[in-house]
Amino acid sequence: MKERSTFDKDLVDPTPSAPPMPMPSSGTVEEPSPKLQQQWNTKNLGLRLGADLASAASAASMVAPLIAIIDRSIMENASGRNTLGGSLRSSLAQLLARPHALLLSKPVGLIFMLYGGTYLTANALDTAASTARDRPATAVTSGTPKFLASSAANVGLCVFKDQYFVRLFGPTGPPRPVPLPSYLLFTLRDCLTIFASFNVPPLLGPALSSRMGPELRRTVSGTTLAQFAAPAAVQLLSTPVHLLGLDIYNRPAAGGVPWRDRWTQVRKNWAISTAARICRIVPAFGLGGTVNTKVRRSLMEKLA
Repeated sequence: MKERSTFDKDLVDPTPSAPPMPMPSSGTVEEPSPKLQQQWNTKNLGLRLGADLASAASAASMVAPLIAIIDRSIMENASGRNTLGGSLRSSLAQLLARPHALLLSKPVGLIFMLYGGTYLTANALDTAASTARDRPATAVTSGTPKFLASSAANVGLCVFKDQYFVRLFGPTGPPRPVPLPSYLLFTLRDCLTIFASFNVPPLLGPALSSRMGPELRRTVSGTTLAQFAAPAAVQLLSTPVHLLGLDIYNRPAAGGVPWRDRWTQVRKNWAISTAARICRIVPAFGLGGTVNTKVRRSLMEKLA
């Protein structure tokens, strides 16, 4: 045992070892600067914005003629210029006899501008969010920024459109400016529709899908059902707001119209106008929203 101990001691370097080099703290080495942490998904960004525009234009071109016809019938019925059915028959007769005159008319162009601009705003916001957050190009959002941006675009364009529609299809006589209360009511109407069209389907869709059977899910998704159902259902609330705004324009306050008479007029036209607006909104944000979503997803998958 003593020899082994002596041998071990002979192996020890008599030179004192140098103290260990101080290592930098883990925070200095492992934690990069915030600038290095942030990454942006800029792949094919220009083409992705082009896909946003193409999907919005394709959806708007599909729904614009029908919505222009329905909007005209609602306004002519509310102003007394024509019945809703008579206005629909007149527009459909023009579509069959002179389709180019209707499809290239100012009302159809205004509707194309309205919904194309609304879809494009929602699409561009999704692209901006996926770029800034480094997410896939197919990613979509459903939060407050999307609601605010889509509402701002839709309300601004819709108020611009309504100025022309009430003058084209409102009461006969010289055109007059749209009063502020009508503007505010039209704004509330559009905010309700936008919220139900862009924000509710991504939230309601998964809940519907979880309650659907396997066979039904293979046929249609919960998000697609929500895209049709939510905008249609909100018309029960938004149609009276719309009719009140039209009545304020059609019968100015200077005439001394009591509010009770206004609400009587709204109730009178509520059922038929709600049905017409559901027929209008299902193409606009149901069919149009679905086409916009699916075309955009298809294009973005090719660009990802």
